[in-house]
Amino acid sequence: MLLIWNRPGFVEELSEEERNAIFGEVDVIMKELTESGELVGGEALAHPSQTRTARPAAGGVEITDGPFVESKEQFAGYLTVDCETPERAAEIAASWPDVRHGFGVLEVRPVMEQAGTEM
Repeated sequence: MLLIWNRPGFVEELSEEERNAIFGEVDVIMKELTESGELVGGEALAHPSQTRTARPAAGGVEITDGPFVESKEQFAGYLTVDCETPERAAEIAASWPDVRHGFGVLEVRPVMEQAGTEM
């Protein structure tokens, strides 16, 4: 799984031409992954202001507004890919526009299957 982390609102700071270029790059990558059969799925997430976090609290559970951690980058979405090697997944992550243009990072992490924690 490729976890996409970026700074909320960075897209609104770009010119229309820059936005079109970034989204065009994403379209190219998605088309390539679809054609290669590596794309399993993925979604963008709503703005972090829409987040609710449940955490343990004295006597129960507390629900708060906002993401779990306070940081510049927030979890923005994910791609699930089926690759031959972890290196291929890292290559895909390195090609993502957010990474190449310095807007964010992608975390590459295997998904635990039914096998459990022995990964």
